[in-house]
Formats: sequence, structure tokens, C-alpha cells
Amino acid sequence: MANLARLKAYVQQMTALVDRDGDEATLLDGGARLLGALLQHDDWLPGACAVPSDDSYRQYLLHCDPRERFCVVSFVWQPGQRTPVHDHLTWGLVGQLRGEERCEEYACDAHGTLVRTGEHRMRAGAIDRVSPTLGDVHAVSNASAGTSVSVHVYGANIGTVRRHVFDPQAGTAREFVSGYHNDAVPNLWLPH
Repeated sequence: MANLARLKAYVQQMTALVDRDGDEATLLDGGARLLGALLQHDDWLPGACAVPSDDSYRQYLLHCDPRERFCVVSFVWQPGQRTPVHDHLTWGLVGQLRGEERCEEYACDAHGTLVRTGEHRMRAGAIDRVSPTLGDVHAVSNASAGTSVSVHVYGANIGTVRRHVFDPQAGTAREFVSGYHNDAVPNLWLPH
């Protein structure tokens, strides 16, 4: 059984952080410290929120603030699975729990064309930041030989946000809503 007390404590700490300050830089700095502490342990993620699929990567909602000021999501990837190039339209933190992922960054050039600007790898314990002010467009893939799991914290209920998927070669964008793959979220409020 997962140590949900760790996840519950994280959610309570993030709620207190969001209550104190809505400034993006403060949320990213404080949120990264809190997420880093959570990632030091690998005993809290419910098994049902770490199940991979052969069809595509999976996105499981772990918690959503009642006012949708932030959410916590696990992403589970089989080898070779990847996202399309996409944006977030809000601040976010991506923490690597298991395995390794590759992040390809994109930005618009002087002509408004979306171009790849870099790439980096995320190993267990690493934390990445995204936001419209820092850089918001990327594609992510599993760079491991096995299943990879990352934990994402966004400044909205990301599964309901109308965002964009980009085709850099064609220069096109289309709206999408990612949704979630789970029908129920972990009950953090039961006695542990």
C-alpha cells in the first residue's frame, strides 16, 4: 500500500504555499523545494496511478485544489512513448520519480515560426519548470529502457485547460484538452 501520508502532506504544503503567495516565481521556487522533498521517497504513489499502457503514456490526477489553483498529476510512460509538441498556458513543475525522460524545448523565432531550441534529460530527482514567461512549449518522451514516471504540478486543473498541440514542420496548431486516465483520485483524507 502506498504511503499516502507523504502525498497528503505535500498537498497540504502546496495549498499553504498557494494561499500565501500567487507570484509565479515564488510558487515555482517554493513548489520545487516541496516537490524535491517528495521525490526523495518512492513509497507514496498509489499503484493505480503508476500503471502504463501499450497505447500511449498515461496521465493520472492525484489531487486538484478545490479552487483549481494547482493540481498534482503522475505521468507514466512505456519506452518510446512521447507527447506531441504542446504548451501548458500556466506555470508548472515536472519532477522525475522513476526512470528518465527527454524534454525537447521549442520557441518562436523572429518570424513567428516554432523551432526546437534545445533538449535535456530528466533523471530521478530532477525538477523542470515551465510557464508562459519561462518557456512553455515542449515535447517529452521516455528515455528509459523501462517504465518512466514523472510527477507534474500545474497552476491550474491541467486536464481541463484548452491548450495547443503544434506541428512545427507544418507550422500549425490545434486546440486540445488532455483529460485524465483515472476515474477516481486517491483518497488522501482517510486515516493512515
